[in-house]
Amino acid sequence: MTGALSPGSGPPGRGLLIGKIVVVTAAAGAGIGSAVARRCLDEGARVVLGDRHERRLGEIRDELSGAYPGKVWAIPSDVTDEAAVRRLIGGAVSRYGRLDVLVNNAGLGGDRPVTEMSDEEWDLVLDVTLTGTFRCTRAALRQMIAQGGGGAIVNNASVLGWRAQAGQAHYAAAKAGVMAFTRCTAMDVAAHGIRVNAVAPSLAAHPFLSKVMSQSDLDLLATREAFGRAAEPWEVATVVAFLASDYASYLTGEVIAVSSRHP
Repeated sequence: MTGALSPGSGPPGRGLLIGKIVVVTAAAGAGIGSAVARRCLDEGARVVLGDRHERRLGEIRDELSGAYPGKVWAIPSDVTDEAAVRRLIGGAVSRYGRLDVLVNNAGLGGDRPVTEMSDEEWDLVLDVTLTGTFRCTRAALRQMIAQGGGGAIVNNASVLGWRAQAGQAHYAAAKAGVMAFTRCTAMDVAAHGIRVNAVAPSLAAHPFLSKVMSQSDLDLLATREAFGRAAEPWEVATVVAFLASDYASYLTGEVIAVSSRHP
């Protein structure tokens, strides 16, 4: 029964983002970032992909360009590098003339109890997940304001920003920070007509998870979900696309849990 609830590829596009220019960070690979890029393209947007993994970025660029000719561009970028962030946003504007949506998907996790966690591990997770979101948001907002205002930013948080899980102190702290950052930034730019929201997935199935958590732990977490399974990346991506679209015109400063497991 549980499998019947997930069609696997997602519903067809409805034109929610026609004419929009969208930047997605950490868009390479087979996880939420590439699913968001694909969904935005399905909804009519032109998309700029950012990622620090150049080979994988080239592969997803070529794949999506074949399916959506003339609508995909890619710029290698590392969200921990301020100059690279400026190149990503500036490159998107140079290519397409403006920026309408930024999706902050870059994040880094791990599985380490606090007693064994090094300063370097803590700093890296916070730098990628929280400070990286700040760097990209700041650059995007400056561009959107310079254009005359309007636009949307969607951040990828996590339900771990609300609830406790052993071994996840650095990641949970970073994601809780993303939530607070989302709320406060929304207030900073509301007068410019810019919306800032976040999604908080519970458990989304993608290959990277198996590198930071054991399969037995992932299987156990899946059994605790309402549908008895992890979300598919496209199921998170559809919520991101909604928040990026004009259908969410009065939503700002919100964190939407893509899960039944809101605390």
